[in-house]
Amino acid sequence: MLPAAAAFAQEPPFPTRPVRLISPFPVGSGPDGVARLVADKLARAWGQPVTVDNKPGGNGFIAINAFKRGATDGHDLVHLENVHLTAYPHLFKKLPFDGNKDFELIAPLFKTYFFITVSADSKYRSVADLVADAKANPGRLSYGSWSVGNPAHLGSALLETMTGTQMQHVVYKETNQLYSGVATGELSFAMGTIATAGPLHRGGKLKFLAIAAPRRLAAYKDVPTVSEAGGPAGFEVAGWTAFAAPRGVSPAVVEKIRRDVEKALREPDVRDKFAAFGYEPFLATPTEFAQHISDESSRFAEVIKKVGAHLD
Repeated sequence: MLPAAAAFAQEPPFPTRPVRLISPFPVGSGPDGVARLVADKLARAWGQPVTVDNKPGGNGFIAINAFKRGATDGHDLVHLENVHLTAYPHLFKKLPFDGNKDFELIAPLFKTYFFITVSADSKYRSVADLVADAKANPGRLSYGSWSVGNPAHLGSALLETMTGTQMQHVVYKETNQLYSGVATGELSFAMGTIATAGPLHRGGKLKFLAIAAPRRLAAYKDVPTVSEAGGPAGFEVAGWTAFAAPRGVSPAVVEKIRRDVEKALREPDVRDKFAAFGYEPFLATPTEFAQHISDESSRFAEVIKKVGAHLD
């Protein structure tokens, strides 16, 4: 009984009041649904309310600044997108946050892989077809995204660099306009997820040439990976999010939150709801997660330098 009693005594008294999860994602979006799903699980486990405070806009900086002004003991958390940690440091000369000084990363939540989408009546039947056309017509093909520096933009730019091609990047104000542009043939292609491009795909307006993932998705077994479709080997493009606490929070509190988040991600009903969004739980040890961030940051840094992208 002594070891068990000692372990119980070391359990941090957290939370002692309601917890606020500050989110840069708009209400009703896929990441917002994930945050609320996990927040509900944490509230049940902790016996304290866990509320999601949505502060969208400004590249996520509005939410991050609110987080930096909040409680420093872990009762205020922030929901980050991968670009905040791996792309923005290379896109902005000056950021309103320092990823190494402001955040104590807790745990990743989910991954969502991107498909290479083309119009349903596109002449391209594979990634090899698209790449061959891009090589034969430098600068003629176009791809789109909803802003500079998001995974759809950087993933498409990565395809350029890995295939030695040159294409045009077109920025749209809204994602629905972007994928409508692909469906009508206004754009040659765009990277899209199940959540963003799925509706037009299901409506027969878009075709998925390949998925930028290490393996095929169970729900889309007929869609090959990029390498299977004649594209570059090892080509992956994914969006992911993570929870973070303020830097300096007790390691015991961080570990408690991490453990409870991971437990929530393993529950069958959470996995079922994730599947509906086209997400998969992102389970990783702190060491594995840190390495993933480092690898992705290096990959984005190289692409951003080559295409000369910047946001200030």
